[in-house]
Amino acid sequence: MSRTLGYLRRLGIQEPLPPTLDSLLRLHRAHLDRVPYENLMIMLGRPPSVDADACLQRVGEFGRAGYCFHQNSALELVLRDLGYDVERRHGNVWTGEPAREGMLNHLALVVSGLPSPDNPGGRWWPDVGLGEGFRDPLPLVTGVHREGPFSYRVEVSERGWSFRNDGTGSFTGIEVSSRPTEPAAVLAAHAQLSTPPQGRFTRLLVVQRRDESGVDTVRGCVHSRVDEGGRDEADLPTYAAWREALVGLGLALGDIDDMELRALWERMWESHQQWDAAGRP
Repeated sequence: MSRTLGYLRRLGIQEPLPPTLDSLLRLHRAHLDRVPYENLMIMLGRPPSVDADACLQRVGEFGRAGYCFHQNSALELVLRDLGYDVERRHGNVWTGEPAREGMLNHLALVVSGLPSPDNPGGRWWPDVGLGEGFRDPLPLVTGVHREGPFSYRVEVSERGWSFRNDGTGSFTGIEVSSRPTEPAAVLAAHAQLSTPPQGRFTRLLVVQRRDESGVDTVRGCVHSRVDEGGRDEADLPTYAAWREALVGLGLALGDIDDMELRALWERMWESHQQWDAAGRP
């Protein structure tokens, strides 16, 4: 439980929570507020471990986790420590239809035993590893689920569930199933995702935070905000502006050498200029 107490303190929660639906909502929101989705250490050439204990310790110590394998692994341990009935599921985030049944690239969780009037089956999908995802855990009930300006669709089946992202998002959907998610499978997928030059998390720095009304993203050297007012974007043409944007999204940088961080911005700005010259395809 000590590992969980450190995590809760990082989230601004000073006491263990009872395993209720209200607690799950509170925990989910606090995590999204304090621990942004990011691939910083991968971009610095030091991919963080996907061992669940290491992920949880990293959140408590540094306030960083990483991408979905890290974020949801940490959350899974916390939920278990607090007494929730939680299981992990194989997820595949996809954009083009041919990739819909692809590799393990997302670790999903399902919490059971929490019935509500709108979800009598009591199964919920908490997910703090989507970056631009939903603010509150989604009920695993087929239908459209709305959160402010965003609309999501879930289709539940015997094998798992399908998720359709809001049209403003950077991906189309997720297929969730009971395919393998044991540590060896997660480790192999992590190696593929975080090893350059092919790894999808090795190309651009991405930092995202979902708040009460919208989503902020720093992708490379562009800061975007999507909320009920639409989408606003601004380039980050200086190291100072870029660093300020990262800190503004809650990314903890106190243990990162400034020269190393500056070198990363220079790489991102060079890529940005090439993208700009190509017409921002």
